Amino acid sequence: MQYRAPAWLPGGHLQTIYPATCVARPPVAYRRERWSSSDGDFVDVDFVDGDPGKPLVVLFHGLEGSSDSHYARALMAALQARGWSGAVPHFRGCSGEPNLAPRFYHSGDAAEVDWIVRRLHARAPGPLFAAGVSLGGNVLLRWLGESGHGAGFVQAACAVSAPLDLARGGAALGAGFNLLYTRMFLQTLKPKCLAKLERYPGLFDRDALLRARDLYAFDNVVTAPLHGYRDTDDYWHRASARHVLGAITVPTLVLNARNDPFLPGEHLPLAAARAVTLEYPDEGGHVGFSVGPFPGRNDWLPRRILHFFDGACPATRAPGAQVACEAS
Repeated sequence: MQYRAPAWLPGGHLQTIYPATCVARPPVAYRRERWSSSDGDFVDVDFVDGDPGKPLVVLFHGLEGSSDSHYARALMAALQARGWSGAVPHFRGCSGEPNLAPRFYHSGDAAEVDWIVRRLHARAPGPLFAAGVSLGGNVLLRWLGESGHGAGFVQAACAVSAPLDLARGGAALGAGFNLLYTRMFLQTLKPKCLAKLERYPGLFDRDALLRARDLYAFDNVVTAPLHGYRDTDDYWHRASARHVLGAITVPTLVLNARNDPFLPGEHLPLAAARAVTLEYPDEGGHVGFSVGPFPGRNDWLPRRILHFFDGACPATRAPGAQVACEAS
């Protein structure tokens, strides 16, 4: 399933912005659950309920994303059409309601993914698959690598447009036209942080937060110190998924376009474990991959993800479960 960008949608920026803002999103009927966490906080999970015994796909969204993001709606609609179940857990503070604890979420939060995926596994009606997009893809890969064979209850995984090298990606987002994306993120991140300061005075430096004009400065003030990192450099180094690609044992697709503005193609890793498929099409932008004549469709990405899951499932299921896997 090689990706080819339509001729009317040239370049990494258009291929990033247009699918997220101009392509109609399919309707999805979500059912929300609120889970209480061990630190006195909560996580909101939006579900698509499929047929009994059919697979469940969990999707971890990107920075400031949600179950309403274009890629989430596209994938969940594709699951609905198959009769599969879906789950979109919201990272802390991304479900439309401020979270309660003095923390947010970050690119290396494998412990959060572990808790969520294991809870879903305990109730999954059939095979369990995991996908992550952008930041969510990096976190998923971190969990897969850190868990090794312990992640084997997941049949297969897919990370899309993950910032595999956070330092290189952060540098790319801090210059030129890419500052447009940075400003978009900061427009929602800063108000959340100011609200957090109201609840927890002195949690971080308010003036330094307001002065932040790029993600490096923001992460230095908020993300790194709140989540146990020394500073931005320490966070970006230790949380990057590129360090754990060689330790992944679950069949995993890593899909990144070489013209992704968030991580230029020259910084994409070229080596990974045998279980990992590195797929780097020349075009696609950042979580774009629109296809078809104008005005285009966003259905290529969910089809690619599910095609990979279909191929991985029979090889990873126990013999007695392969029939159900293949039939789905």
